[in-house]
Amino acid sequence: MKIKSATFVVSNSEVAKCPKTKLPEYAFIGRSNVGKSSLINMLTNRKSLAKTSGRPGKTQLINHFLINENWHLVDLPGYGYAKVSKKDKKTFQRFITNYFEKREQMISAFVLVDCRHEPQKIDLEFMEYLGEREIPFSIIFTKADKLRPQALERNIENYKKIMLDGIWWDFPNYFVSSSSSGEGQEEILSYIDDINSNLKLS
Repeated sequence: MKIKSATFVVSNSEVAKCPKTKLPEYAFIGRSNVGKSSLINMLTNRKSLAKTSGRPGKTQLINHFLINENWHLVDLPGYGYAKVSKKDKKTFQRFITNYFEKREQMISAFVLVDCRHEPQKIDLEFMEYLGEREIPFSIIFTKADKLRPQALERNIENYKKIMLDGIWWDFPNYFVSSSSSGEGQEEILSYIDDINSNLKLS
């Protein structure tokens, strides 16, 4: 898939105020400071479509971007150690879960995981939440350029071991990405394109 156009549509904290179109949506979410904004900019070949910041927790609303006039990329608030109040965290959590459980246009989520770290409890718990509610998702391991191939493979294998030893029958579909090198761009966009093509046929 070639990204010909990518435009900001709307930011809000209520699912009811999301775009009224029936276009398919793909939601990107992860812990704060996982590189989500940089990944979105890399995927769309736009330097500042999603705002990046040195301060974790910059994204605090549901952000819709219209891609190629035929699908929405949705940038969701990060979870984890963002420096916001407990009240704000509860608010984010509520509209994130409302989005996933009520937004019919949401076709698949992408859970971003920093490949440099050991499996984090908060990531595992969030993916378990999605699995329990049968919400389709893939994992994107970010910042692959920061690790040697052997270390990257070892860390991914750690995720597989923990998840398959737990409640998971199969390891979720996953991608490896680097916002710096562009790794993963073609694979992720092709995956979305294939789904969109199948939706048109159904």
